[in-house]
Amino acid sequence: RRQVLETSQQLTEIINSQASDETPKPREDTEMADDEEESASHCLWVDRFTPRRYTELLSDDYTNRCLLKWLKLWDTVVFGKEKPVKKAKPTAEAHPPLKQPKEQQNKWKSKVQLTEEILEAELDQYKRPKNKAALLCGPPGLGKTTLAHVIAKHAGYNVVEMNASDDRSPEAFKTRIEAATQMKSVLGADEKPNCLIIDEIDGAPTASINVLLNIINRKEADAEVAPGVGRRRRREGGLLLRPIICICNDQ
Repeated sequence: RRQVLETSQQLTEIINSQASDETPKPREDTEMADDEEESASHCLWVDRFTPRRYTELLSDDYTNRCLLKWLKLWDTVVFGKEKPVKKAKPTAEAHPPLKQPKEQQNKWKSKVQLTEEILEAELDQYKRPKNKAALLCGPPGLGKTTLAHVIAKHAGYNVVEMNASDDRSPEAFKTRIEAATQMKSVLGADEKPNCLIIDEIDGAPTASINVLLNIINRKEADAEVAPGVGRRRRREGGLLLRPIICICNDQ
């Protein structure tokens, strides 16, 4: 132990002597390094080590893929991309499966297969997915908000976040939702479509939930201008053409 302590003391003295002999860096570089170290020291670890890319997510991979797959279903109506046609496997043509009742087929399918079949369902008449909103639920600290932000940016959206428990009046809640889902983000030449993330949706009053459901279930006939009430109908806005991700702790 004594030998280890003596050796470590000698190494420390050698390192200190070499560091003092080095030429000092320019003042600007040292100031910038000091500023970065100071900002890093004051930054929370949650913000400093938060995931920036899809591959950095540590949450459940099944949930990540399902949410990303649902978000990509909006590409047809948002970005004008046609839905890729899934090619049939050659083995299925060579060996056709045995005809079984639908209940028995679903009985032996896993949860992943059933969910993917639901997500791969045909788009509606307006080229939107059948499910207009996604709900992420779980205890605090699970990474729900981080997952929504990372996947929305990964899919090419500009994230617009709002807290449902802040806006208690249904009118303000409706105004914020329509502004986020119908207006474009003006951020220079590379403007991106918005993806609305509503946090703490379980803290919103029932009237606000009904407003959200009316916006989600709104059809083209409701958005058309009717005689006599043209201004009123036009104020109500049109179809929902942007994805909405809701987050809650208590389902």
